[in-house]
Amino acid sequence: MRPTGSPMTDTLKLIGREKALFSSDISQHESLLAGEVCRSRFLVLGGAGSIGQAVVKEIFKRSPLKLHVVDISENNLTELVRDIRSSFGYIQGDFQTFALDIDSIEYDAFINQDGLYDYVLNLSALKHVRSEKDPFTLMRMINVNIFNTDKTIEQSIDSGVKKYFCVSTDKAANPVNMMGASKRIMEMFLMRRSQNITISTARFANVAFSDGSLLHSFNQRILKHQPIVAPTDIKRYFVTPKESGELCLMSCIFGENRDIFFPKLDESQHLISFADIAKRYLLARGYEAYICSSEEEARQLVSTLPAKGLWPCYFTVSDTSGEKNIEEFYTDNETLDMTRYAELGIIKNDLEYDPGLIELFEKTIQSMKSYKSWSKKQLVELFHQMLPEFGHKETGKSLDEKM
Repeated sequence: MRPTGSPMTDTLKLIGREKALFSSDISQHESLLAGEVCRSRFLVLGGAGSIGQAVVKEIFKRSPLKLHVVDISENNLTELVRDIRSSFGYIQGDFQTFALDIDSIEYDAFINQDGLYDYVLNLSALKHVRSEKDPFTLMRMINVNIFNTDKTIEQSIDSGVKKYFCVSTDKAANPVNMMGASKRIMEMFLMRRSQNITISTARFANVAFSDGSLLHSFNQRILKHQPIVAPTDIKRYFVTPKESGELCLMSCIFGENRDIFFPKLDESQHLISFADIAKRYLLARGYEAYICSSEEEARQLVSTLPAKGLWPCYFTVSDTSGEKNIEEFYTDNETLDMTRYAELGIIKNDLEYDPGLIELFEKTIQSMKSYKSWSKKQLVELFHQMLPEFGHKETGKSLDEKM
């Protein structure tokens, strides 16, 4: 059975909300937002990912003078263009996509040839906690999340860009995993560059049904007729793809230097476990969750139970490295502005960073790369030097070792 109603409505029901976030803030500021977009030039990096596509759509529908989209995925860029043409049609402005790796000579040549933008939005990232399972993928995470960000800010400064925006994560607040810590270190690098260009960012919740997410995997499991697995003890905040695009655009256009925007979500109302979402998801598709006692039982029963209106599920307590039980957007020592917007909070930051720490990080990583040899232990120790509060949780087991 397919869900009824609009995709937005269906997603909101699954994540425990009746109405969309940010609608009042968008409505109140729409004339300013649309006016700024229609006279501006935009470069969106990582624009074919789930958040990137949502951002591109929010910009496109307000008719920018120029909108260039860069992403490493040629296939996702193709689908983005098809989606935009099918939903919005065409604009008079310069709209182009480029299948480029930010960390490449081709990308540098692209920036040297053009580079004339008012706003640069960087949505590229390695976002999975599972990416910290080996030292090589972990180093790529560091390169993408930290050094590519720093590189593109430097290029923006050289090109006279007015404003730079990039995405952080709720996992950067009191981080317990390397992904969240990499974004927290990225925020330190942003602080340094904010002396030369206006930078704003956003920390926000899991984007429901984004590529590679657990909710997206529910769709894949149904499509492939496989069991659904979810943790019972991990709770998350969620936003819809459209809300993620609106949050990023609001921060990009209206954020002051060093501002970090986040959604006003309430712990008592909006934190929800993955297991509870799995049950709601199945009900929306005409199935009741059937709780199995093992992966093997779930795999065996999937051939017979769906015909009876039941779907085999295996719900467990999380035992993998880097999982944070409850998400948070800010820490106790961060200064908040909770009055400027109805549904958006802002972390206000003064210019404060340790240049010696940043230099240590840069030199240590460069040394590891030059020797083409490093271990996860070395990287974890370096992260602890950068972030004394880093509460890394190592269990010796990664998500790749589970169904």
